[in-house]
Amino acid sequence: MASSRHFSRFVAIDWSGAKGVRHPGIAVAMCERGTAAPVLIPPPNRAWARQEVLDWVVAQADAPMLIGFDFSFSAPFVARGAHLPGETQGNDARTLWAHVDAESEDADLGAAGFIDARRGTHFYLGAADGAKADFLHWRACEVAHDGSTKPSTVFDAIGAAQVAKASFAGMRLLHRLHGRVPIWPFDPLPSRGACVVEIYTAIAARAAGARKGRSKLRDGESLDAALAALGSQPHAPIARYTDHATDALLTAAWLRRAVDAPALWRPAAMTSDIARAEGWTFGIA
Repeated sequence: MASSRHFSRFVAIDWSGAKGVRHPGIAVAMCERGTAAPVLIPPPNRAWARQEVLDWVVAQADAPMLIGFDFSFSAPFVARGAHLPGETQGNDARTLWAHVDAESEDADLGAAGFIDARRGTHFYLGAADGAKADFLHWRACEVAHDGSTKPSTVFDAIGAAQVAKASFAGMRLLHRLHGRVPIWPFDPLPSRGACVVEIYTAIAARAAGARKGRSKLRDGESLDAALAALGSQPHAPIARYTDHATDALLTAAWLRRAVDAPALWRPAAMTSDIARAEGWTFGIA
């Protein structure tokens, strides 16, 4: 297996599935090996477009960079034998990415229209769709040893905590990224150049000492305390302390600390079938 030790830069991207082209909800943060605090990468314009994030990642293909995206890289497959039962075939997440991209017409790699067209069939957007419990399905990496699950699934598309729109928009990005930058664990960990992984910013927050349900940082003092817990120096003040900016900054520092943990690259429960069909969240051993 290739080593992760060639990575010298660590990037965390807080993602967005919002409609439109410019997304204040996207933040990109980077740090180098060592203890220097992460910094925000400014967008080319007033706010990032998803296409601009894709272009930026492709431009880093040869850089020794580990790049984490905060969205689900696939839909559940193992529990039901299909990503979208009755609609998709194949047991490879790449097939799902291609399907989502081909069936989506939203601007800037969006997927809100894809989801809206399937409400009540695959996605829950409100009481008119039936019982919410019927839509709650999780990937293997989202089910803990005690049977508990992450707060939201990619099929729950309602409320502030929903991850559906961001994740399916992200699958369109992954489809276009495939073959240009390795995407773990669908691709092997490379021995050189960049690699993309799925992250969950709450994992970074918990590693920094945040209590469950209190993972958001909204001021510089709290951010510095969390960074210090991850071995990072204090950050340079930023213009606005949004959840997006602080999540990205903190998670970049966490990636730097977590990258060389062998168990995170070889999760005990991640079989080759699961890796191919569902992927895995880096940070879940």
